[in-house]
Amino acid sequence: MDLLHNPEFLSRAQFGFIALFHILWPPLTIGLALILFGLEAAWVKTGKVVYYHQARFWTKIFLINFGVGVISGLPMEFSFGTNWGPFSIASGDFFGNILGFETAMAFMLEAGFLGIMLFGWKRVSAGMHLFATGMVAFGSTLSAFWIMVANSWMQTPSGVEMQNGKLAITSYFDAIFNPDLAHGFGHMFMACLEISLVVTAGVSAYYLLNNRHRDFFLPAFKWSVLSLVLVAPLQILIGDSAGAALAQTQPAKLAAIESLWHTNKPGEGAPWAILAAPNPAAQKNDWEITVPDVTSLIVTHSLNGTVQGLTDFKPADQPPVLIPFYGFRVMVAAGGFIAFMALTTLWLLWRRRERMQPASVGQNKWLLRGWMLAIPAAYIAIEAGWLVREVGRQPWIVYGMMRTAQGVSKISVAVLQWSLLSFVVFYSAIGIAALVFMRGVLRKGPVFEDPPHQPARHADIVTQPVVVGGGH
Repeated sequence: MDLLHNPEFLSRAQFGFIALFHILWPPLTIGLALILFGLEAAWVKTGKVVYYHQARFWTKIFLINFGVGVISGLPMEFSFGTNWGPFSIASGDFFGNILGFETAMAFMLEAGFLGIMLFGWKRVSAGMHLFATGMVAFGSTLSAFWIMVANSWMQTPSGVEMQNGKLAITSYFDAIFNPDLAHGFGHMFMACLEISLVVTAGVSAYYLLNNRHRDFFLPAFKWSVLSLVLVAPLQILIGDSAGAALAQTQPAKLAAIESLWHTNKPGEGAPWAILAAPNPAAQKNDWEITVPDVTSLIVTHSLNGTVQGLTDFKPADQPPVLIPFYGFRVMVAAGGFIAFMALTTLWLLWRRRERMQPASVGQNKWLLRGWMLAIPAAYIAIEAGWLVREVGRQPWIVYGMMRTAQGVSKISVAVLQWSLLSFVVFYSAIGIAALVFMRGVLRKGPVFEDPPHQPARHADIVTQPVVVGGGH
């Protein structure tokens, strides 16, 4: 059947498009909220106006990003009822509650304090404003936690059993703290921090390259990069741990990620394919470029550890291979590029300090352009990683318990085609609008207005010359 006339494919395509667009925005919202809290806390603690100006500038980026995230996320919530009715009915006792927790606990917390954070600079004390910013940061992180609880449960369902066609929860604790949650939330949270630091570093690099506000953006560039020196390698380590855990929780997904068709024999290691041409019909790779034993080493930390191949599973239970295989490699390459840029910049800051001063930093054009390229690389990494996570779970909507085909609503092909087209047009429009607004913020640059009030105990001390009789 033509895919464009396949109701299941169209519903999956629509939800996939909505999710891939939506996930562009919350990671920056979450990470940038934490950065804003740190900057504002530094202002309250030290009274240095530079931290106030930094917080005010990055808040403009945060506001645009937050708004698009909210607008793009609402249709996704409704899609569970419109396009995935049978899944919602079967899993609603748990899945619906978790989404309700996210709305009541997290989103409402963000929304309640967002107004104070954005418009309360001149209306509340510095301490109260800092508290509001902290609540927005906490709420956004809590939102990510509950969303990842729901998604992780779909990946590794626990505390649940099938009863009369419904997924009945036997233990809420086990369902919430399922085997994938620690890795899934940890990897996603670090991605939020990483992409936010990359954006602050990349935007700062743009200004430095164009010789604009160097005294303002060089410190932002430095603290972004120094933070990434820790965050980027840590993200790689968490990702490696999450990948190794798949051998126990989702071995078919792991095999698809590595395009590994056959379980390695005892005493032999599983090879790692750098590039390959997967052929699911023939249950093999038509061609491949491999490194011996590396998959066994990565997954089991042994050169001859056993790694299950795809042929251990029925063809009907095998996930697609092409997207997880290449999506994973794109994600790793993008993440590796960011880590390389962070470590390279650290070396320059350490060995060539004279070239990292406001008057000379513009000479490092290759470095600054590299950080500007790191921004799309970070977004590509998130998109690729989400594709690997979701496509690799197929053909299950709840892994091992409910197939995707069982969870889709019966909607006419014509309705699905028009709704998909409508979402593409609508989301493209708001995406373009967001970029236009962000371009306006970047063109205007920071505004160096005095704070409405200084933190009482840490106000800057301003001295003026005292003129005594005759000017002496």
